[in-house]
Amino acid sequence: MSVTICQSMGFVVSALGIGGIIASTCMDQWSTQDLYNNPVTAVFNYQGLWRTCVRESSGFTECRGYFTILGLPAMFQAVRALMVVGIVLGILGLLVCVFALKCIRIGTMEDSAKANMTLTSGIMFIVAGLCAITGVSVFANMLVTNFWMSTTNMYQGMQNVQNRYTFGSALFVGWVAGGLALVGGIMMCLACRGLIPEESRYKAVSYNASGRNISYRTGPYKGYEPDTKARKGPGYEEAPRSEDGRRSYPSKYDYV
Repeated sequence: MSVTICQSMGFVVSALGIGGIIASTCMDQWSTQDLYNNPVTAVFNYQGLWRTCVRESSGFTECRGYFTILGLPAMFQAVRALMVVGIVLGILGLLVCVFALKCIRIGTMEDSAKANMTLTSGIMFIVAGLCAITGVSVFANMLVTNFWMSTTNMYQGMQNVQNRYTFGSALFVGWVAGGLALVGGIMMCLACRGLIPEESRYKAVSYNASGRNISYRTGPYKGYEPDTKARKGPGYEEAPRSEDGRRSYPSKYDYV
């Protein structure tokens, strides 16, 4: 019962994590404009992995996608790749996990097969969570570096107008979702140990005879025991025993 609960909880937690990774990847608020020095502004900028948006004070929002690949920074493309890989692995892990659930019986699938599928899905969830956490952390490191560079340039008077960007809500969603996927994968790996069937040490082998319904079982070897009763026929007399327990047989002189 505990194995089923652990497996089911791992599936639910992992599903929430994969859903959060998908939502984080599709969100546009990966980086938002810092309003510390200019709290009142008519234009508010924020950027995502796939497009950049501008929101005016009137409520009108205009978004424009990145129509280039080579023009984007290498780290930015690496973050994209990590998030996509995490989504693909998470979806595949969910598909495998559905068939591996112990509460769902499909055909004559054995528990050993379910254990292997559970372990596979758990590893997929762990890798997906690590990809999401790594991608979000790399993007956050890029934001921190650009923020301090923009701050230094602004205070040195090198640029009069400098937009600084800080963490957006998508980053926090990605961190939480990656952690959920990681925890769900660990729970699936723990549930795998309980699904492995225990093999019995002693196995009985039965053989069915062709003419009779007789079953034979393997047992300990008792050694050779001659059946003296089967050799006794009509007119057979057992030889008398002497005082020392030995049998005395008649000699040729007794028949004279």
